[in-house]
Amino acid sequence: MIDSEVIIVGGGPAGSTCAWRLHQHGIQTMILDKKTFPRHKLCAGWITPKALQDLQIKEGEYPYSLLTLKRLNFHLYGMKIPVKTRQYSIRRYEFDYWLIKRAAVPVKEHTVRNIQKINDYYIIDDTFRCKYLVGAGGTNCPVYRNFFKKANPRTQKYLITAMEEEFKYGCSDANCHLWFFEKKLPGYSWYVPKGDGYVNVGIGGKLRTMKARGETIRTHWNFFVKKLVKLSLIRDYSFNPRGYNYYLKQNITVSQMDNAFIIGDAAGLATIDMGEGIGPSVESGILAARSIISGEKYSLESVTKYSFPHILLPSNREGMILNFSK
Repeated sequence: MIDSEVIIVGGGPAGSTCAWRLHQHGIQTMILDKKTFPRHKLCAGWITPKALQDLQIKEGEYPYSLLTLKRLNFHLYGMKIPVKTRQYSIRRYEFDYWLIKRAAVPVKEHTVRNIQKINDYYIIDDTFRCKYLVGAGGTNCPVYRNFFKKANPRTQKYLITAMEEEFKYGCSDANCHLWFFEKKLPGYSWYVPKGDGYVNVGIGGKLRTMKARGETIRTHWNFFVKKLVKLSLIRDYSFNPRGYNYYLKQNITVSQMDNAFIIGDAAGLATIDMGEGIGPSVESGILAARSIISGEKYSLESVTKYSFPHILLPSNREGMILNFSK
């Protein structure tokens, strides 16, 4: 049996941030993840200054590509709304790897299948044992499935389905573009330039609404690709997108059961207006670590619900809110 005071299932930004904070306080911590790092991860890779601040990352200290986005171009019902900002884009392949290395805790490649609570310990696949268990394994996290599913049944109203692709391409536009509600998509599509010549393009929307209309995300993707070509943002490229699902933030009744916690996408924390997941994941990882360290109550109430206050410069903030959940 391999023992650790804390075991975190999932090594993404939520899990690695939690591990980083725990390690700083001398608490024995281990991460279990079904894949090795570095790994490819579907994600637009957009992060706010608040997320960098929470992670204590300074622009000049991050060793990989960190592209500063000084303008966001919102496209809404045929109108283009350019907004000055200061945001960043990263490649999750690099970002996740760097965060998990910085955590400086053991990382084991292991697919978690069975978790039992025996007396004061959690036993994972008859191989790992811990006193504190943190679920950071994304939407299909086994910790959520084993301990939190009945207490926090997820509402399909908040389920987002997405398709995207990231690839190296000589970007013709260094600004980020966001298209809302085109072809009545209950969500938005994006073009996010990244460092080292990479770009991420994708589309996401509410699955339940599309199903009710007899639509699929693939139909909206095909329309989006035509738009990219028409705008000369992407040309002469053969797309091969992949899909995934995640949940927007909703009412989370129970986020801690005994010494088990859920954080990040395992708790369903993406912002309601933009579906941003990295910032809320980081926040929840910090909160869970704080609870384990100090014994204080763990709550996700303070986790960022809307992205816009952290996107717009102070002079642009008043009166501009878009709700991704509609």
